[in-house]
Amino acid sequence: MEEVDVTFRAAGREDAGLILEFIKKLADYEHMTEEVVATEELLKEWIFDKGKAEVLFAVAEGQEVGFALYFHNFSTFLGRAGIYLEDLFVLEDKRGRGYGKALLAQLARIAVTQGCGRLEWSCLDWNEPSIEFYMSIGAERLNDWSGYRLFGDTLRRAAEL
Repeated sequence: MEEVDVTFRAAGREDAGLILEFIKKLADYEHMTEEVVATEELLKEWIFDKGKAEVLFAVAEGQEVGFALYFHNFSTFLGRAGIYLEDLFVLEDKRGRGYGKALLAQLARIAVTQGCGRLEWSCLDWNEPSIEFYMSIGAERLNDWSGYRLFGDTLRRAAEL
């Protein structure tokens, strides 16, 4: 991989507003702005107080140019944890400079260092630029798997089964 002038820093509680900005920009890119209900307070509670996720910023020229939000999952077949990348986003005017690849490489290093068995994520089917990017770094598409989700009212109904 080519050398990119970028550093990384873990987000702190004081970054909740910046994390929310990145989430909203990602939602805009994905045409899902109406689905964002996260607040700074919720991010502080769930990421920092409860420790349910981690955020890594890519920093270039003194500015946060991208972020990755991830958490650990567990593979029963591998018998070890993995990293699930929930969101990866690079600012529009900073794309094409290698920051996304650098973020993924840093996450891969974290996974390897921690002894994780894999790094995985999902991508919207229509998002061809991202799919091409992921394929260019050697990611394998999981064609035999489909995603499912319970949320909102369906989650509450399932809890009553």
